[in-house]
Amino acid sequence: MMQFNFFLKLLRESFRDLIPIIVVILFFQLAIIQAVPEGWVNTAIGLGIVGVGLAIFLQGLEIGVFPVGEGLARDFAKSGWTTWILIFGFLIGFGTTIAEPALAVIADKAASISSGRIDASVLRFVVAGSVGFAILLGVFRIIKGHPIHYYIIAGYILVVTVTFFAPPEIIGLSYDLGGVTTSTVTVPLVAALGIGLASNIKGRNPVIDGFGLIAFASLTPMIFVQIYGIAVYNLVDAQDVANVVVKAAISSPTDITFESILYGIASVIKDVIPILAIILFFQYGVLKKPIQNLKTVFLGFALVIIGLYAFILGLEMGLFSLGETMAYQLTKRDSVFVIYAFAFAIGFSTTMAEPALMAIAKKAKDISDGKINDFALRLFVALGVAIGIALGAFRIVDGGHIHYYIIVGYLIVILLTFIAPKYIIPIAYDSGGVTTSTVTVPLVAALGIGLATNIEGRSPLIDGFGLIAFASLFPMITVMVYGILTEKFGVKSDTQIEQEDLLHDNLADAENMDLATVNIDGSTTRHSLSLEFSAVVVIVPVDKKLDAIQAAHKAGASGVTVLRADGIGLEEMANFYRTSFEANDTLLLFLLPKYLVNEVVKQIIHSLHITTSGKGIAFAFPLTHMKGISLSKEDIFKEQAYQVNLNKDEPISCLDEEHEDNNETSTKPSTITK
Repeated sequence: MMQFNFFLKLLRESFRDLIPIIVVILFFQLAIIQAVPEGWVNTAIGLGIVGVGLAIFLQGLEIGVFPVGEGLARDFAKSGWTTWILIFGFLIGFGTTIAEPALAVIADKAASISSGRIDASVLRFVVAGSVGFAILLGVFRIIKGHPIHYYIIAGYILVVTVTFFAPPEIIGLSYDLGGVTTSTVTVPLVAALGIGLASNIKGRNPVIDGFGLIAFASLTPMIFVQIYGIAVYNLVDAQDVANVVVKAAISSPTDITFESILYGIASVIKDVIPILAIILFFQYGVLKKPIQNLKTVFLGFALVIIGLYAFILGLEMGLFSLGETMAYQLTKRDSVFVIYAFAFAIGFSTTMAEPALMAIAKKAKDISDGKINDFALRLFVALGVAIGIALGAFRIVDGGHIHYYIIVGYLIVILLTFIAPKYIIPIAYDSGGVTTSTVTVPLVAALGIGLATNIEGRSPLIDGFGLIAFASLFPMITVMVYGILTEKFGVKSDTQIEQEDLLHDNLADAENMDLATVNIDGSTTRHSLSLEFSAVVVIVPVDKKLDAIQAAHKAGASGVTVLRADGIGLEEMANFYRTSFEANDTLLLFLLPKYLVNEVVKQIIHSLHITTSGKGIAFAFPLTHMKGISLSKEDIFKEQAYQVNLNKDEPISCLDEEHEDNNETSTKPSTITK
C-alpha cells in the first residue's frame, strides 16, 4: 500500500511538471492561433501516457536503481580505490546515458531526417561513450583537486575548433545532444557521485569540487558527435538531404499494435541491461557485497523498462506532433514575435517545474550554507533557458549560422568565469545540463525542426537542431550573473552572519546552549531566555487525530507536528527491509513550555479515554538546547512563574519521620514540602 501511495505521489508530480507546458500551449493555441489542433484527442492520450510512463519510470528508479547505485557511489567514494572509481564513473555515465529516453527520441528523429547517413543506434553509443569519458574525467578532476574552469575552457576551445571542420548538417545536432544527455536517469546518480567524492576526500570542498560532473557530461558529446559527423558525411552515401519535404514536419500518429509493443519493450530492455550489468559487476565482482532485497531491485528494473517504453510512446503520440503542428501554425502568422514569445514562455515554464533543477538547487542551498537561494537560482536558470530558446528561434527565422552564436556565448561564459565568485562557477556549469528535461527536450526539438521545415530556405537538419544547445548555454551565463549580484549586494551565508555578529542586538547569548532562543509573538526578533521545554508525544488511531489536536489546543498548545505512523509486531517477521505497511496511526508531536505539559496530556487522555476504554499512547520527556521556537509573551510569563513556584515548592525527602496520626515510625522515605 505504501508503494502504491508513493506511485500516486509520483504520478501527481509527473502531471504537475506537464501542467506549465499544457497551459502555455493552450494559451497560444486558443488565444493566438485560435484553432483546435487536428488529432488533439491522440495528442491528449499521448500526454497522459507520458505522465503515467514517467511516474512508473521514476518509481522503478527509486526502488530499484537508485538505492543500489547510490550505495555503490558511497562505497567507492570512501574506499580510495582510484582506478575502480574511474572505471565506475565511466560505466555509470555510459550506462545511464544509453538508457536516456530523450536521447533515444532525438537520435531517432536525427536518423529519420538525415536520409540514412546518421544511424540512431551508433549515434547513441557515441553520445554514451562521450558521457562516460566525461564522468571519468570529472572524477579524475575531483580526485586531483584541479580547478574546473581549466577543463571547461579547454573543452570550449576543442568544440569551436572541431566545429570549423564538421559538416553543417551535424553541428546543430551535436550541440543539442550535449543538452539531452543529462536528464532523469543521469543527474541524480552523477551528482551523488561528485558530491560524495568531494565530501569524503580530504581538502575538497563539496560546493567548489562536488559540482561540475554534469557540465562535463554536457560538453564532451558536442566534440564526439561532431567527430562522428565528419566520419559519416565523408564515408557514408545517402539521398539528397534537401529531399526532406514539408510533410515530414508534422509527425504522423503512432499506431499501437501488439507487435509494436513487444518490439518497443524489447528495445528498452536492450538499453537497460547495461545499467543492470554494471551494478551487478561492481556489487558482486568488486565490492563483493550482496544486494539487499534483490526481488525489490529487479521489480524496480522491470518498472523502469515499462515506464521508459510508455514514456517514449507517449512522446511520439503527443509532444512531438503537437510541437511541430504549433510551429507550422505559428510560422504562417504575420508576426514572428509570436514565435519568440512562445519560445520564451515554453522555456521559462518548463524549467521552473523541472524536478532535476529543483534537486540541484536545493542541494546547492544546503551545501552553500544558505548563501545560494534555491528559488532565486531556479529563477535565473529559467530566465536563461527562456532567453536561449527565444534567441535560438530568432536564429532559425533569421537564418544565421549556429556556431557564431555558440562561440559568442562561450566567450561570454569564459569572461564571466574570471569575474564570478568561485563557488558559483561549478553550479553554473551544471545548471546548463539539468535544464533540458525528458519533457522539455522533445517539445523544444520539435519546435526547432518544425520552424526550420516550414520557413523557406531553411533545412530541418542544418537549422532545425540547436534550440536545446541555446537552452543549455544561457543558464550558465545567467547563473554566473546571479553569483556576481549576490557578491555585489553582500549576500552572506548563515555562518558568516553569525560570525560577524549581525544579529547581536536581537540575539544575545546565541551560543549559550543552556538558554532557549525564542521568537516572541511571531516576530523576527529573537531572545535567549532561561526556559524549560518538554515534548509531548501522542500516538493515536488516524480517526482520532483531530480530537487529540483539538484537546491539546484547548489546553493551550499552539502548534503540532503530524506524522503518519504504523505499528508492527516483530516476533514472526523474518525480513522487513523495504517492506510496505499501511499507516494506521498518527503520531502527534507537541513542543511545549514545561508548565503546559500536565494540562495538555490530561486533556488528551480524557478526550480520547486513553486510560480507560480508548486506544492510544501519550508520554512526555524534557528537551534541551531549544532554538528557534515561537512563543507569546503570555507563554513566557507563565513559564517563568511556573519555574519560580516550582523552586518554592521543591520537595525534600527525609527518613524516620514520625507520623502524628498513628504514632508509628516509618523507615520508608516520604516527601513533604518546605
